[in-house]
Amino acid sequence: MNIPDIIIAIDGYSSTGKSSFAKLLARKLGFLYLDSGALYRGVTLFAQEERLISRLGAVSPELKDALQDLHLSFGSDGRLFMGARCIEQQIRTMEVSSQVSPIAAVPYVRAWVDAQLREYGHRGRIVMDGRDIGTAVFPEAQLKIFMTASEEVRARRRYDELKAKGEEPLLEEVVQNLRERDYIDSHRETNPLRQAADAFVLDNSELSFEEELAWVIGLIQGKFGIL
Repeated sequence: MNIPDIIIAIDGYSSTGKSSFAKLLARKLGFLYLDSGALYRGVTLFAQEERLISRLGAVSPELKDALQDLHLSFGSDGRLFMGARCIEQQIRTMEVSSQVSPIAAVPYVRAWVDAQLREYGHRGRIVMDGRDIGTAVFPEAQLKIFMTASEEVRARRRYDELKAKGEEPLLEEVVQNLRERDYIDSHRETNPLRQAADAFVLDNSELSFEEELAWVIGLIQGKFGIL
């Protein structure tokens, strides 16, 4: 397909498969994939390692100045690096997941992450997923998708993901973590999670990646008149 140099913004709740779907879509279209959630996870890991966030999620005001020395970047394969160190596996642990929402709710953290993302976005031809990509980071995105799925499906997906990585989570803890993240993401003061008015809703509770991909390809063809 001859697709114009557009930005595709994919927002939605945690564990809806946004990142996996966005990676697949970017690969299919030959676009660059950016995972905004990975940046928030990277900041969270940094705050944990620097002892700038308590076990209860209290964020130290010193984090604001410390961010000036933090360098996060994406490799050509989409993995996240902190300096020269690949941190992709570390940022996907339950320990980071349990504290990423309080970090992501801090206004100066959101401003820092948004600035990193906009640098990538200038060139176009990107697929980006997160919580506020279509509403705050790239409100001018030419295609916006809002992903959702049932709580039961999302919890099971997250549980299976953690088990595959060798962790031993309790399903009840995973469900509670999802509920807490949903609430924080939807009620934070700065750029809360919400569906953009011009976003297309994708409920993938019972869809395979192949079905999701077919859906969005059809959407692109119809929206941009591509045969």
